[in-house]
Amino acid sequence: MRRSGQWARRAAPDAVLALVLLGFGLLATGLAGDNQPGSRPVDATCRVLIALAALALLARRRAPVATLAVVTVATATYLVLGYPYGPVLLTFLVAVYTVAVRLPVRPASLAIGGAFVLLLTHVFWSRGPAPGWAGVLPASAWAVVPFAVGVVVRVNREAAERSRAEQARTRAEQARRQADEERLRIAQEVHDVVGHGLAAISMQAEIALHLLPKRPEQAETALTAISRTSREALDELRVTLGAVRRGAERGPVPGLARLPALRDRLAGAGLAVEVRLVGDPRELPAAVDLAAYRVVQEALTNVLRHAGVASAEVTVGYRSDEVTVEVTDRGTGAARAGFENAGDESGGHGLAGMRERVDALGGRLAIGPRPDGGFRVHARLPVEPSP
Repeated sequence: MRRSGQWARRAAPDAVLALVLLGFGLLATGLAGDNQPGSRPVDATCRVLIALAALALLARRRAPVATLAVVTVATATYLVLGYPYGPVLLTFLVAVYTVAVRLPVRPASLAIGGAFVLLLTHVFWSRGPAPGWAGVLPASAWAVVPFAVGVVVRVNREAAERSRAEQARTRAEQARRQADEERLRIAQEVHDVVGHGLAAISMQAEIALHLLPKRPEQAETALTAISRTSREALDELRVTLGAVRRGAERGPVPGLARLPALRDRLAGAGLAVEVRLVGDPRELPAAVDLAAYRVVQEALTNVLRHAGVASAEVTVGYRSDEVTVEVTDRGTGAARAGFENAGDESGGHGLAGMRERVDALGGRLAIGPRPDGGFRVHARLPVEPSP
């Protein structure tokens, strides 16, 4: 049913064209003969040939070469019998154009060349006036012109199809790249969530094991912190993985507003964090807010793991065109080793992840030891100034 409907829609224009040419041929051929002395008058045979040539166009899309053959035979017979030049030549023009449009150049040129040779028969032998060699050039125009137009149209259509195919491939490649980038982003989010949570839980568990034999009542505090940290990490992990399953964020992404919660969680793991704000806090773009938070989270996680100190400082600076985050500590060489190895295959992907986040937003990241001891992580993220 669907195919028949499509065929009907495609055949309708051809039917209209055939009927128009048929009606025009039957009505106008007699008028054309009045201005061509020596041509045969319109009779039943003339009308049959006109009808045959016009109605053959009904099949021009499905069988262009066969249509051209029928139209050429009918037209050549019409002219050889001496009937006047008239609308019948329009059907020949349409048949030639159809072959040129729908077939490659080589087979189209062969088919149209054969049709042209057959059409030239009337130039040298006809019951009406035979123009001879003088009629070759005018007759050739009825084949050459529609052939050239059809080739140009075909070339343009093929170029447009190639352009659409190229655009489709480009869109598909872009979609794949976006999907890959999204998977990498989700992987980085999972790494940050799990890495930070496990580091805090590990430190709190060591504290609990240390206190349990001597002061079991204080070990309860550490165990409670473990429970809270694991629950928060699992909740954040569910939100992150929900983006993979649903293709969108199911909740608000983490940002600098969650620094107090991060500070409290690390305090339970034995790391005191002092947070300082410089400038007037304001709402940031989600990508910038998330990147700044993850830089602070990863830096503090490395302090917890490697620095061997009980405190760290976080400074967040708000400016008109950027936001800066800085994490410092006074740890020993262990902290430096932890950060330098963070981007290696053996040491994890913490440093590489931070750099990727900052670079993707056009920011700058500086990591290294402090002159007076300890370590420093400093990130600058550009922000469009508020209007």
